[in-house]
Amino acid sequence: MKQYKPRDKITQKMTRDGLVEVNEAQQTAERISRREQDADFQKTPEQQAAQDAAVQLNPLSSGTSPPHAPGLAMKPDTGTAEQVFEHIDGRHTRKAAKKAARKAQQEATARTKSSRLQFTDEERATPELETYIKKFDKAADRLDAAKAAIPKKKTLAAERTFDEATGRGKTRLHFEEKEKPMPGKPAKNPLSRPAQEAGIFVHNKIHSVEKDNSGVEGAHKSEEAAERLGKYTTRKIKQGYRSHKLKPYRAAAKAEKAAANANVNFQYHKALTNNPQLASNPVSRLWQKQQIKRQYAKAARAGGAKGIRGAAENVRRTAKKTAEKTRQTAAFVARHPAGVIIAIAALLLFIMVFAGLSSCSSMFSGTLNGVLGTSYTSEDSDLVAVENAYVSKENELQSRIDNIERDYPGYDEYRYDLAAIGHNPHELASYLTALLQTYTPESAQAELNRVFDKQYTLTITETVEIRYRTETSTDEDGNTTTEEVPYEYYILNVKLTNKPISSLAPELLTPEQLEMFRVYLETSGNKPLIFGGGSPDGTPSEDLSGVDFVNGTRPGNTAVVDIAKAQVGNVGGYPYWSWYGFNSRVEWCACFVSWCYNQMGKSEPRFAACQSQGIPWFQSHGQWGDRSYPNIAPGDAIFFDWDLDGSADHVGIVIGTDGSRVYTVEGNSGDACKVKSYSLDYACIKGYGLMNWN
Repeated sequence: MKQYKPRDKITQKMTRDGLVEVNEAQQTAERISRREQDADFQKTPEQQAAQDAAVQLNPLSSGTSPPHAPGLAMKPDTGTAEQVFEHIDGRHTRKAAKKAARKAQQEATARTKSSRLQFTDEERATPELETYIKKFDKAADRLDAAKAAIPKKKTLAAERTFDEATGRGKTRLHFEEKEKPMPGKPAKNPLSRPAQEAGIFVHNKIHSVEKDNSGVEGAHKSEEAAERLGKYTTRKIKQGYRSHKLKPYRAAAKAEKAAANANVNFQYHKALTNNPQLASNPVSRLWQKQQIKRQYAKAARAGGAKGIRGAAENVRRTAKKTAEKTRQTAAFVARHPAGVIIAIAALLLFIMVFAGLSSCSSMFSGTLNGVLGTSYTSEDSDLVAVENAYVSKENELQSRIDNIERDYPGYDEYRYDLAAIGHNPHELASYLTALLQTYTPESAQAELNRVFDKQYTLTITETVEIRYRTETSTDEDGNTTTEEVPYEYYILNVKLTNKPISSLAPELLTPEQLEMFRVYLETSGNKPLIFGGGSPDGTPSEDLSGVDFVNGTRPGNTAVVDIAKAQVGNVGGYPYWSWYGFNSRVEWCACFVSWCYNQMGKSEPRFAACQSQGIPWFQSHGQWGDRSYPNIAPGDAIFFDWDLDGSADHVGIVIGTDGSRVYTVEGNSGDACKVKSYSLDYACIKGYGLMNWN
């Protein structure tokens, strides 16, 4: 009878040993994967090799078959024996690599403790070194404890190993314990600056109305005090928290320094023990000690304990050379005692003379440094150019206010609440010098814009009021009716506030810069006349009781002269610059003249600057006379150009003239009101503002 054989049905399946080809008809399986077969790591390499060899000879005897095809016979896998031995060699290689890595890590750990020396039995048995060894051991123990107290963190590290047998690499991950780095400064909160600006805005709003209500003023002051206390408390808490976090690092640094000192001290005394010639005399011993300590300290910084021990031989050689030089020097002194005494006496005389000269130079340099430290550091031309640039911005602001009704037409009413436009030039220069040190118009432009925006605030708001007007109407029958008709009344409110630069400085400058700002402002940068407006004259006011004045052809006004003379002796000019509208002291000579004219009922001229405001007013009204004008009269304004640069620096009021001299009353003459006199041909007289009194 013919027997039929089933057709071979070949399938491929993936197992943990790789790709296996299974013959379903013959119930056999063959591993066809080229991947290295994994070994059973629960068995020793010898047991695994014996099992693999048995499988090679009889695939079915091992009783192991693919889990997906129980009972299937595995065909012999060619090259299995070679792969087994390669696996055994690879395992031994990996074990050796791990052992080498552990040894390297232990060596690295040992190298980190560079401050601890390993003393020999001979060193410990030396009585002269016993004390210093104990001190070093204590210092090293404290250093180890301090380093152990530093916060640690575990980081995930990747280690790359290579199998030489197979030529394949593997990456293993493990955790390493490292010291946390010293924390830096805490990051600033990006919202702190906007919050500060908002707080300043709110406080300024309250400041503008608190003078009208004492209760609001008291509550506001209490609230500001609470804010300052809260900020101070928060700052101290943050500082304390940061100091607590840095305490382990500070302790480790202190302990490391102490261990280094103990290390150097031990090495020094060891050198003394090994080289007795170093203790020949006290001077030599002191000098040698300093030399050896410096050399050991340098070695410690360069190479730790190993470097210090390596420097011992160098120190020994240095000690021998130094001792030999000391003996040679002593022999020379013994041979030439008179010459040595003369040389010492000459040296002492030179030191005395040099000390006297140096004390004088110190006094001079101290005075010079004091002057330089309180002076503006920028060039005079840059100081004036920056001041003119700021004045130009103020002029633009004034022009904008003057054209409000042109730029905002159609309103029924315009209401103005305007602060005076002006600033103290020395406040601006002191602020910029404290902040920027030396500046030019280009480098100061951004800061000028910033200060200007904070000093001046122009607010334009619209208000609509419902008002009523009476309208009369007549109907067809001729009856007249009167009624109140509502309508909208449009008002444009224009408000300008002016904060002095001195009030802005505390919020814009650091404490150190603020201190310098106040110094510069106090001394006017040692250039009080650079912006004009004042006289440095420190002499007393003159007595005119015996002077007979010769009146000119122009009638004068002795009443305004009497008002001006009554102010003689005033210091600081507060009544005049505060009347003008300034919140803090400015160069006030022009304010004084304007105030005197105002006391006589004159609303003009009104000026706070000589060159940019006073002279242009007189010239535009045809009331200007040059320095040779003969018909000056009491009450006229006299302008001075102290540095003869063509720009007026100072102004006063003419009392009269006797034909050869002119007599004046001046404000801000040495920061006081004084009576002065000058020759009519005095070069610093720029000209006269001629007043009309009718």
